[in-house]
Amino acid sequence: MLPIDFVIADAFRDDANTQVIRADQDTPEGWRILDIGPETIARYAALLSEARTAVWNGPMGVFEMPSFAKGTNAIAKTLAELTERGVITIVGGGDSAAAVQQAGLAGRMTHVSTGGGASLELLEGRILPGVAALNDK
Repeated sequence: MLPIDFVIADAFRDDANTQVIRADQDTPEGWRILDIGPETIARYAALLSEARTAVWNGPMGVFEMPSFAKGTNAIAKTLAELTERGVITIVGGGDSAAAVQQAGLAGRMTHVSTGGGASLELLEGRILPGVAALNDK
């Protein structure tokens, strides 16, 4: 599911001017997409509420800047609440791990790993060299 709206900014700064645009709109010249928008947050939360397992790899925006952390924090909060309801929540990747840590929610996930790309490859069924080496012993 792709975003349906975005938060855009006229500069890569926390104090930049911002606005929300729909995904089918052109981003104005000189502006950049820095977070998902409120409609996307709601859609993702609704979709996740039906999950029994959720794997998250990659923040929703530039979570390091408070003005653009809303999407990432909302998804992290949603996953934390789902974990409490018995959903298995796996957060993979250095940025995602840092985001849930920054939000104070890492301890409320089932599993948090900095291995993002490797985690996805493992889920694909690929043989990871480090794991294969361990199995050879």
